[in-house]
Amino acid sequence: MKPQRQGMSRLIHASIYSWQGLKLAWHHEAAIRQECMALLVLIPVACLLHVTALERALLIVSVFAVLVVELLNSAIEAVVDRIGHEMHPLSGQAKDMGSAAVLVTLMAAVGVWLCILL
Repeated sequence: MKPQRQGMSRLIHASIYSWQGLKLAWHHEAAIRQECMALLVLIPVACLLHVTALERALLIVSVFAVLVVELLNSAIEAVVDRIGHEMHPLSGQAKDMGSAAVLVTLMAAVGVWLCILL
């Protein structure tokens, strides 16, 4: 069993593992790269718009939400693929639901942007 770290050591190691996860996602997932590029464009746009602070926060959070759900979907796909590559209805169901979560989050983000901008 892995030793339980505490305090600052736990925080440092958790940060290292998180950074490794982001690097792996960047290298292995095209969707992550695409969403990061969108983030790099949309965050400055949100900052330049003449909207309230709350609206700006909603715009920015909506973009990050898409990235978060995509990371979770990629993790689900990695776990399912780790278990086996043979076709199984539950594997397909898990992957399809993860993809649906990304789609719903993306639609919600677009909705937020449209509501604020129109």
